[in-house]
Amino acid sequence: MSNENALFEDDFSEDFEDTQSDSSAEGVPGIDTLDELTDLLGDDSDETPVEAEPPAIDSLFSDTFHDGGERQVPAISVLAFLEQAETREMIETAAGDRRMSRAMVEIHEGGIAAATSYLETNSTPNLLIVESSAPAGQMVREVDELAEQCDAGVQVLVIGAMNDIALYRQLVSRGVSEYLVPPLAPLGLIRSIGSLFADPDKPFIGKSISVVGAKGGVGSSTIAHNLAWSISENARKNAALVDLDLSFGTTALDFNQDGAQTVADALLAPERADDSVIEKLLTKVTSRLALFTAPASVSQVLDIPPDAYDTVIEGVRRAVPYVILDLPHIWSRWLANTLTASDEVILVCQPDLASLRNGKNILDQLKTDRPNDNPPRLVLNMAGVPKRPEIPIKDFASAIGTSPDIVLPFEPHLFGTAANSGQMISETDAHAKSSLAIDHLASLLTGKTVEQQKKSFIQKLFKKS
Repeated sequence: MSNENALFEDDFSEDFEDTQSDSSAEGVPGIDTLDELTDLLGDDSDETPVEAEPPAIDSLFSDTFHDGGERQVPAISVLAFLEQAETREMIETAAGDRRMSRAMVEIHEGGIAAATSYLETNSTPNLLIVESSAPAGQMVREVDELAEQCDAGVQVLVIGAMNDIALYRQLVSRGVSEYLVPPLAPLGLIRSIGSLFADPDKPFIGKSISVVGAKGGVGSSTIAHNLAWSISENARKNAALVDLDLSFGTTALDFNQDGAQTVADALLAPERADDSVIEKLLTKVTSRLALFTAPASVSQVLDIPPDAYDTVIEGVRRAVPYVILDLPHIWSRWLANTLTASDEVILVCQPDLASLRNGKNILDQLKTDRPNDNPPRLVLNMAGVPKRPEIPIKDFASAIGTSPDIVLPFEPHLFGTAANSGQMISETDAHAKSSLAIDHLASLLTGKTVEQQKKSFIQKLFKKS
């Protein structure tokens, strides 16, 4: 893959090597935090912690760490002529997926012959899906007849019953774009469709990770910033952090940046925010991490159209393998759309009733809007505050319906020192429980085991002093 237009000098191939790295919990730093924090909170319950529900995801989605993120299928017209009820159900599921929201899908009964008859009096769609259980010779003849009714440029996807490479080659030689054999999964079909309509000049799309708080003050921005740092500097993956809290964002403060250009410059003129403009507006803070800071000013009320957010986020995703979105605690159309369209969602809560209620509402809504995606990952932050009544972790997990991926203990000295120094917590203390837990989350999201960075001799001297 060429990286002539890439934001980073590193070849992107390095960011996608070892995509099947072992990311199991065994031996991963921070994995024992849940049990440790349960003891810290004094939960005497003998109940077994609730296990996170396995995501209702088809087998073709088990490869979580394929290169980049999930691409949105463009606004195309799709006609499907199907023979089997199971195939119809699968395509209906695919048509309702968030990645297909722009496409217009129409399903008819019948196979290739029915499609040929239909196209004699109707226009050709952008994509024609036909299913056939006919023998190879008959299928090829029917495809030849279908080709006479198809306009130039139409993409034809054939679903057949035979896993035959010779048949595949015959179909491709006749202009068939793709040949698939059951069993089929919705996301596998969506990815096949997306590949047919991908822009050859812009083949890459990064993985979007949204971080949102269940209520104000739970530390979602702090989690987002430290997660972006862990992915880039500890997991060693090129990443960008986008601060979308336009009035009160703290990215510039936390990273000691004072750039004149912010994400608002792109959002206010999305029609001009092409790839080259996006790359110029992003601020590199390390060789692997770039920032899109917020203006963080109330002097101007910014009324941004929802489509502008989509345009800018997509622009950043074309430049960087991992895009972490720091979202404000509001509920609006653009924010709901951003969460739904994200490859991963991180929900940050505290062990209190407000977080539980709001968090469950958000989780339930996103499970409805994203039925084929991983459910949101839960982060329980600031657990174990002295003298503060808290919901025990086991009870919180049971009530909200999922176990937290990580639990961060209340470590005010660590976070305060890092904030006042303009550092991330792993820079301040790489072996603190919170640092290890965030590194573990970065490992879950990238599929790469996080390596702890060794302090230099000079850093050790400064620490002692």
